[in-house]
Amino acid sequence: MEKSRAIVITGNGTNCEMEAAYACRLGGFDEVVIAHIAELLSGEIRLDDFHFLNLTGGFLDGDDLGSAKAQANRLKHAAVTGSGERLVVQFQRFISAGKLILGVCNGFQLMVKMGMLPGFDGDYLRQSVTLTHNDCGRFQDRWCCLQCDPASPSVFTTGITRGIYLPVRHGEGKFLCDSPETLDRIEREHLAVLKYSGPDYDRPAMEFPANPNGSINAIAGICDQTGRLMGLMPHPEAFVHYTQHPRWTREVLPEEGDGLILYKNAAEYVINNLT
Repeated sequence: MEKSRAIVITGNGTNCEMEAAYACRLGGFDEVVIAHIAELLSGEIRLDDFHFLNLTGGFLDGDDLGSAKAQANRLKHAAVTGSGERLVVQFQRFISAGKLILGVCNGFQLMVKMGMLPGFDGDYLRQSVTLTHNDCGRFQDRWCCLQCDPASPSVFTTGITRGIYLPVRHGEGKFLCDSPETLDRIEREHLAVLKYSGPDYDRPAMEFPANPNGSINAIAGICDQTGRLMGLMPHPEAFVHYTQHPRWTREVLPEEGDGLILYKNAAEYVINNLT
């Protein structure tokens, strides 16, 4: 059987690659590679050789043109590999091959600005949603309750019946759509995988601080129609073990953190379908 392989892309301002790689290993991937974007551009590393792509948190290009916008433009229009192939073609081939992509925080911002999410009808290069400045006007670093839609097609949230508890740390996490029709379709097709909620996970929360950024319909994460591409503002890689919890010295907690289920589901999917 082929080994399950995950790749974590770093460079140009990302800062969560070590945590994401550890989460992939803990989740069950046989091999995990942290690759600088320059290695993809040179052709030294190719996305074709992996099953699971991680786009991590950080501050791509310093967020100077807005969160991840410069990188999105670069990857869609300018990035060419050493072989002369546009890097976006590798992304498209990766998706067409039925593989998995998870974008967290800055990675989520990158996915929506490239157009990979929500990716209606297989169009992964048309932007229809965005993530912009928090309503509170400042960076948020706090833990949030997230209600999960069990009807979502997301591969990553399989088995989550109510919700999970994860940290957020961002200044531009407010989810918006380009039209009411886009929002209606996201909701109707159960693509809004995770929503900010109260501690009972019983309803979406629009009030601050439960909703830390003012996202429309309290949306914290979405997936595409296949469920194989997902992005979220909270950080699952930052809670895969109980020692990452802020109260781990004061409470008896399960060994596995709430975020680990996303990586375990990804590994199980890859092993059962792609190797």
